[in-house]
Amino acid sequence: MAEQIAEQYGSPMGEVTVTRFSDGEFSPSFDESVRGCDVFLIQSTFAPTDNLFELLLMIDAAKRASAHYITAVIPYFGFARSDRKDKPRVAIAAKLIANLLSAAGVTRVMTMDLHAPQIQGFFDVPVDHLDASTIFVPYIKELELDNLVICAPDMGGVHRSREYAKYFKADMAIIDKRRKRANEVDGMQVIGDIEGKNIVLVDDIVDTGGTLCKAAALLVDHGAKSVRALCTHPVLSGNAIEKIENSLLTELVVCDTLPLKGKSSKIRMLSSGALFAKAIHKVYAYESISPLFIKA
Repeated sequence: MAEQIAEQYGSPMGEVTVTRFSDGEFSPSFDESVRGCDVFLIQSTFAPTDNLFELLLMIDAAKRASAHYITAVIPYFGFARSDRKDKPRVAIAAKLIANLLSAAGVTRVMTMDLHAPQIQGFFDVPVDHLDASTIFVPYIKELELDNLVICAPDMGGVHRSREYAKYFKADMAIIDKRRKRANEVDGMQVIGDIEGKNIVLVDDIVDTGGTLCKAAALLVDHGAKSVRALCTHPVLSGNAIEKIENSLLTELVVCDTLPLKGKSSKIRMLSSGALFAKAIHKVYAYESISPLFIKA
């Protein structure tokens, strides 16, 4: 993805070496001077945590090499689902990651579709929060779907889905789901009129794929004409890809913020390289990034 962003930006990637030791430790280093430079480090912080730690070490290396400005470009911000204390004696991982990035010496963070937008408030440095609707909306337009209904897969996704519905001047539906525990859905029901409609589910993350597949089956059972999903970050853990392939989903459209762990005829990946390249150009030129957002 970094190569795509560099190509879209029109500048070659910097030279970096990561030395790995037999015990699992590693030491990244810059192979060229970054003194006085504006450095953009591109790294999604998905599992394993080595990805996060490598980013932290690169930030520290840039700071100690006298870089002028260090921006962490994090297309997928990992640990974002732990953004509050929803039960006693748990960590708020998203806040801890924000603290770690600040302690390492980052001066700006750029990311896309945080699990909860309020995570921006965990940082004491500027955060550029890009929106995948810039990528998804043109794709949905090309499909020219009639009787379009935007659907939120849970109550937490209502705001995101409402923005899409406002843009397309479409009706909206909601899946009310109850969980027994993380990644396990207990029950679901549909709120809204979906009979004979083309449904577009909108979410930020698809992890196990269980919720999406059950939602698709439920919507079809209630008379939906077709069901497709827009999910920014394709975590797709376990046998999620197999579930998607065997589901009633017409297609799952994702961004390339994470590498796909397999192939499916129903999964379509859209590039976000151009969007990040434009955002980086505007940040470097001290321009507003507002024109990059789609407004209803």
